[in-house]
Amino acid sequence: MLIAAAKADESFRLSNGQNISCSRSLKPGKLKIATCNSYAYLFNTRTSEYFRCDVSLAVTRDAKEVITVQTDGYCERKPRIFDSDSSYDFDVSETEPPSTNAFFGRGGFSVWAADTTRQKVRGCITIATGLGSDIERCVDMTFK
Repeated sequence: MLIAAAKADESFRLSNGQNISCSRSLKPGKLKIATCNSYAYLFNTRTSEYFRCDVSLAVTRDAKEVITVQTDGYCERKPRIFDSDSSYDFDVSETEPPSTNAFFGRGGFSVWAADTTRQKVRGCITIATGLGSDIERCVDMTFK
């Protein structure tokens, strides 16, 4: 009962910075493949925990018909930005897909979170190293 009440207290907000990237390629046998990926972030405005959500669609066709359609989607849990519960707002941005400016792999992303009950802002940057775990660092902002 207490867990259900705590869950009802939580508020989630979807990021405004969704992005989509698409590519086309050819396979042997004159098959054409079109693939699109998109992502968004879901942020818990009470705990500052967030999720990176990714959706993809791939279509394979020949000259006459669509042969396969594949979809995938998931949300990956990320750690809290702040240790304590409060009322938070956030924004997020991500580098372009690989093959543009991401020499480490898929690149990186930044998350900004603010405690809306006081003057507290934290900026976090995550870089995919291509060697296993991502590297993430957060910095509390000072106000001058």
